[in-house]
Amino acid sequence: MQNMVVGIEGLVGAGKTSICRQLIRKIPNAILLNAGDLYRAIVYVMMQHGASIENLKKSGKKLDIREMIDALEIEVKVENQETVVYAKGKRLAEEALQAKETSLAVSEVSHTANNEQAFLFVRELIENLKKQYHVIFSGRATMKIYPACDYHFFMIADLEKRVERKWIQYNKQENKEEIRKNIIKRDELQQKSGFYEYSPITLEIDVTDCQTVEESTNKVLQEIKILENV
Repeated sequence: MQNMVVGIEGLVGAGKTSICRQLIRKIPNAILLNAGDLYRAIVYVMMQHGASIENLKKSGKKLDIREMIDALEIEVKVENQETVVYAKGKRLAEEALQAKETSLAVSEVSHTANNEQAFLFVRELIENLKKQYHVIFSGRATMKIYPACDYHFFMIADLEKRVERKWIQYNKQENKEEIRKNIIKRDELQQKSGFYEYSPITLEIDVTDCQTVEESTNKVLQEIKILENV
C-alpha cells in the first residue's frame, strides 16, 4: 500500500503540533514534517543577525524564501520521527523556533514573501519522505504546497481556548491579554496571506471542547479511513 500524506492546518493556538505528535505515535511508520519550521528558521536566523522585520516591511521588497533557504544552507533531517532544521550545519532548537517573537515575525514576513519556490522545495521534500513513511504534514497553505494530500484537516477552536493553550505553552509566564492580541493579529495576517483557505477535501475539526490532546487527535483519526488497512 502506498504511503499517505496527511495535511494538518488550522487557527493559531488550535493545537496543531500537539495533535501531529500524537498522530505519529498512533500511525505506524509515520513521521512529522513541520513545514512551518522552515519559515521559522529563516526568520529566526535573520533576527539573530540583527535584521529588522519592520524595516523589511517598509522596504516593500518581497523576501524570496527559496533564496534564503539556499543562503542559510537550510537542511531538513528526520530525527526521532520528526523533521528538524539545520542552518549552516547547526541544529535550531524547537523552543527558539516556536518562541512568541519568532511566531509573530513569521506571520508578518509570510504576508509579503515570495513563496512559490519554497513551496516547490517542500513538495519535493514530501515526495522523498513519502517513499519511506506516512507523512503527517503540518504548516500553512498545505494544499497549495502539496495538492495530492490524501487528507487535509483544518483545526479550529474558540479564541479563549486558544489563548489558554498558548498561555500553557509559554509556561504560564505571559500575560493572557497580550497572548490574545497576538493571536488575533496573527489570525488576521494569516488570513491576508491566503493561508486559511479550504479545499474540496478539507475537513474542519473543532477541538474547543476537547479536554486533552488525545481527544483532539482521536477526532482526526476517526476520519482517516485508510488506517483500517494499515
